[in-house]
Parts: sequence; structure tokens; C-alpha cells
Amino acid sequence: MSNPKFSPILPAATPPAWLGVMGGGQLGRMFAQAAQAMGYQVAVLEPASDCPAGQLAQRVVEAAYSDVAGLDALAAQCLAVTTEFENVPADSLFRLAQSVFVAPNAHGVSVAQDRIAEKRFFVDCSAKSGVLPAPHKVIATVQDIDDIGDDLLPGILKTVRMGYDGKGQYRVRTRDDVRTAFEEMGQVACLLEKMLPLAYEVSVLTARGVDGQSVVYPIAENVHRDGILFSTTVPGPNVSGESAARAQQAAQVIVAELGYVGVLCIEFFVLTDGSLVVNEMAPRPHNSGHYTMDACVTSQFAQQVRAMARLPLGDVRQHSPAVMLNILGDVWFDGDSDTAREPAWDRILALPGANLHLYGKNDPRQGRKMGHLTFIAASLPEAQAQLHAACLILGITP
Repeated sequence: MSNPKFSPILPAATPPAWLGVMGGGQLGRMFAQAAQAMGYQVAVLEPASDCPAGQLAQRVVEAAYSDVAGLDALAAQCLAVTTEFENVPADSLFRLAQSVFVAPNAHGVSVAQDRIAEKRFFVDCSAKSGVLPAPHKVIATVQDIDDIGDDLLPGILKTVRMGYDGKGQYRVRTRDDVRTAFEEMGQVACLLEKMLPLAYEVSVLTARGVDGQSVVYPIAENVHRDGILFSTTVPGPNVSGESAARAQQAAQVIVAELGYVGVLCIEFFVLTDGSLVVNEMAPRPHNSGHYTMDACVTSQFAQQVRAMARLPLGDVRQHSPAVMLNILGDVWFDGDSDTAREPAWDRILALPGANLHLYGKNDPRQGRKMGHLTFIAASLPEAQAQLHAACLILGITP
């Protein structure tokens, strides 16, 4: 699924050109903010007109992601199109690419959408990247469960498609656990991954331009709760220089082998013995990269704008240590109350180094991402202390 009509020698899309984004969520909103700050106009294709990105975009094409008329309208309006989430149909990106520059392209997104294809791709890259995924097995039939080797259990059973934020995943210890989980997921194709002795998780944010040049941001160390990213710390307090260099080198190999243009986030596991395992990738800006908005010379969203507009990539230098906290809808509620109230943002913003980003969502719900906080400081302990204070104000266990 290449894009034959465009090549690196085409001129950049300069402001006030129109840039398009598939998806109207918070990532699309922050993309629009970055694009508009650089002088571009933004069109969003999204089925729901009342969406975070639609509140800011100059145009909303209200259509399903596979709607032909909507896709053609977006392509007619824009010089380049990107996507804000990985579940946009790859066929839609391929259609757009017949008449407009698309970054990332359908091929890169299709690999990231399918855990089997993604694992196969990581294995194919391993000779150059030096990093393998966890041992795994495709579970497509009940017979596949009987054939599971003892060395793959305990493990995590994941749906091949559409899983995110811990959804579509079950921890399994025995073959009977796998059978039960497989039934509960409707016997859709799954991937069983061996559970490994995890020390911590890191994510590597990289970007690649149409000229093949790539950049990589500082390594982010992540903490998850209930399958949702809780916090990101940069620089990662547990990340050794050696681990950081290996992860960054592997990420640049992966983005090059994929022939990717745009921002790509790759998650790695660092095991207790210090070894590195590649977990998954997201073909877009990523939650763990939000700290770049306040702590880096070029944010991940401005970088996405540069890549899709065929401009030189920006400086990824981090000027301040940073800690990012996801804000979920839970903090709008006290205890078991079902009555929402606004959190004490005035107290939060009184904390040194606080940067508040809310996503324009009017319906707070438990587990729903409503915004994020980034604390920057002269030292990492100072930033961590302010995040701790914010958690106490918001009623979150630090």
C-alpha cells in the first residue's frame, strides 16, 4: 500500500494550507492546536460533530471513517492527511493516498492494527534492531489452545485487533483460563503472550520525515493502573544509559524498516535481568509523549505537523525534567457519589511548574481520559513532588 503520487522531492505544504486529520478525539485536538499555531488550517473527519478536535478545527467532515464521500471531501480540502488513532481503516488511508499525501500511510497503520502482523514485523526487524517481542502464539481455534506449550504460561491473552487501554486482554495461568477467556471474547483471533519478569515499561517516541531522516525523543518511563497509563516520567528514573541507547537505536531501526513518515511511539519492556523486549507500537502521537508539549523544544504534535507537511523535523531536546499525570473522569466525583463537580484546578495551578491540559469533554466518566497534567522543574525530584501534591488535591493515590 504505497503512496505512488508523492515523493520526498515534492515541496512542503506551507501555511495557510489545509491539513486533515482522521479522528476527532483529544489527540486530534492537540494536533489541531499545534497545526494552527504554525499557521495551518485544519479539517477533521469524525462521525460525531461534537468532538474534542471539532471544537477547534476550521472544518469538520461529519462522516464515518470509511465513508467514501467524506473521505473524498477531506482529500479535496487538504494537502496532507494524518490519523489520530490506529483503528482508522487502513483501506480509508489507502483511498486518501490516491489523491493526497498521507502520513502515516496505510501500510504502517495496518501493521500496528494487527497484533499478529505487528509481532511478525518485530521479529523480522530483530536482526537489525537487536530486540525481539515476548514469546507468543496465535490462538485462532480451540485446537490452538490444546497446542499451547508449557513455557508460554502464565501469559496474557489479547485480541488481535481493537484492544487498547487494557481492553481485550486477560491474564491467564492455565489452558483452562485460556479457554474461558477465548470464549468470553467470542472466539475472535487472539494472541497469547508469555508473561515476563517486568522491571518497568518505557516508551520511545520517534519521528521520521519523507527524506528518511529520523529523530528520537528522550526515553519515557511509564506506570499503568488498571491497564490505563497513569504517569510518565522523563528522564526515566530507572532507565540506564545502556537501556536508553538500545531502545532508541531499536526504535529508529523499526521506523525505518516500516518506511514510516510521522510520529511513532514504540513501547518496550525492560526485564529484571536488564534485557529489552519490544511490546507494541502506536502509529500516531501517544499519551506517554504529552510531556513534550511543555518540556521539549518541539512537541510530538508539532513534530507530526512537520512530518506530514514535509518540513524539516524539529529539535527533540528536553529542556526540563517532567512528570505527566493522566486525568481521568474519576476525579470529578467524591467517593461513591454520582454527582459530578469540577476539580480544584485553582489549587492545582498554584503548584510550581503545573501545566494543565483539558480535552473539552463535557461528560466525565470513570476511566475516561479527560486531560493531563505535566509538571516541569529544575530537577526530577521537584517535578515528582509537585505531581504527588496534585494527586492529594485530586483525591488520587500517588
